[in-house]
Amino acid sequence: MVLIVNTTSDKELSKEFREILEERNTEYEMIEAADMNISPCLGCNFCWLKTPGTCAIKDDYEDILVRAHKADQLWVITNTALGFMDHKGKNIFDRVMPLVTMNLEFRGNQMRHVMRYDKNPDIGLIYLGEVDRDYLNKWNERCAVNFGSKPLGAYPFWELKEAAACM
Repeated sequence: MVLIVNTTSDKELSKEFREILEERNTEYEMIEAADMNISPCLGCNFCWLKTPGTCAIKDDYEDILVRAHKADQLWVITNTALGFMDHKGKNIFDRVMPLVTMNLEFRGNQMRHVMRYDKNPDIGLIYLGEVDRDYLNKWNERCAVNFGSKPLGAYPFWELKEAAACM
C-alpha cells in the first residue's frame, strides 16, 4: 500500500494524482495534512528512551506514523521554501524517528540507526515550487538509507505520472 501525505493546500493536485493512481490501479491512501496540527520534532528522544516507537508529542501526526509504518511506500507532497521543502513537509520526515532505534550500526561505510521494525516504507517526494532537484534527490537518498529503505526520488508536481510509475 502507498501512503501519500499532502502537506499543501492544493486540492486540485490531490484530485489529479488520485485520478492517475486509479487509472494505474494503485492501492493508495491519501492524507490531506495541510490543516492538520503536526508539530516539529523536539529532539527529546522519548521515542527512543521513554516510549520506544511512540512519539511523545500528541498531535495529528500519530495516525500518520502508524499508517507510515504499515505502508510499502511513503510519498510526501510538499511546497518549497528557501530552496528546500517547507516546514510542513520537513515535519513529516523529522517525526518518523520512532521507526528506528537510537542504536547505531555500520551499513557499508556509514553509521546508521538500527531498524525497530523489519521494514520501513520506501520514500518519495513530490514538490511544488523552486528547488534544486539534484539536491532534493540526494536528500531523499540519505533519508532512505537512514530508514533502511529505498529512495523513490523527488519529482516536481508536473511529473505526477512519472512519480506514479514508481508506485
